[in-house]
Amino acid sequence: MSMETLLPMVIALLIGGAVLIFAIGLPKLKSEVPDEDRAYMDPLPPLLRLLWPVVRFVEYHLCQFIPPDALERTHKRLAMTGVSYLVNAEQFYAIRLLSTIGGFGLVWLALRMLETTSTNMLLMGLVIGYFYPDIWLSDVRGRRAKAVQRTLPSYLDFITMAVEAGLNMTGAISQAMDKGPPGPLKHEFYMVVRDLRSGLPRADALRRMEARLQMVEISSFVGTVIQAEKMGASLGTALRTQAEQRRIERFQRAEKLAMEAPVKLIGPLMMFIFPVTFIVLGFPIVMKFLNSGVV
Repeated sequence: MSMETLLPMVIALLIGGAVLIFAIGLPKLKSEVPDEDRAYMDPLPPLLRLLWPVVRFVEYHLCQFIPPDALERTHKRLAMTGVSYLVNAEQFYAIRLLSTIGGFGLVWLALRMLETTSTNMLLMGLVIGYFYPDIWLSDVRGRRAKAVQRTLPSYLDFITMAVEAGLNMTGAISQAMDKGPPGPLKHEFYMVVRDLRSGLPRADALRRMEARLQMVEISSFVGTVIQAEKMGASLGTALRTQAEQRRIERFQRAEKLAMEAPVKLIGPLMMFIFPVTFIVLGFPIVMKFLNSGVV
């Protein structure tokens, strides 16, 4: 038997053996993945729910080798965006790995459908798939910050009214949670109340909320409450000032966005609307010149 015939047979046997070992070992590896208790976690999005068995498989068998320092940094990032109630650090790395493979696979499939090849496009798919979870986290953090800024004046009003009615800070926050609009700020106040009921001092519970959100408005609110309690000042007056300031800032942000709108419209006007308008207006004129023999 010649070498040209033997080599393909050896490669085929090796590939077949690898597929056979994988098919036999996969059910055992899958059975080793422990069940997950998500009773106190946020519900998964539909697409992530479909991929969740694969995420759990990768998390258990591969992500346990990730250094603890990297996991701790990722956990802090997830806590800042509120995603820590959806996935943990190991699961985030599993999602990143699947996203990288998925980006490569989608680009490869698109190139096959176009009947072409491009190494640069495949590398771009890998890069986009790798960084997509980070882009998603940044987008979640931005939307979360905007939601907190939008609902903070309402919560401060409720807390101020409850404090001036005679309730302590814990009771005022509880009343604000019952009456306030839904959103991430309501969940953060729930975490504060839970920390207070577990015995944590009020200042520490508020500082933990400040560390989770890392927003100037929240830092100002927390500093005002702690300073008023230390100095014995009127908490209701301090909170009313905070609420008025946050309301003014919200109005100023709305004014700023309204003034930026005409500037942001220049790009779409120049790229899409103006060329089409010139074509619609100029086409009859050009055709008239062509038919008259002038051009």
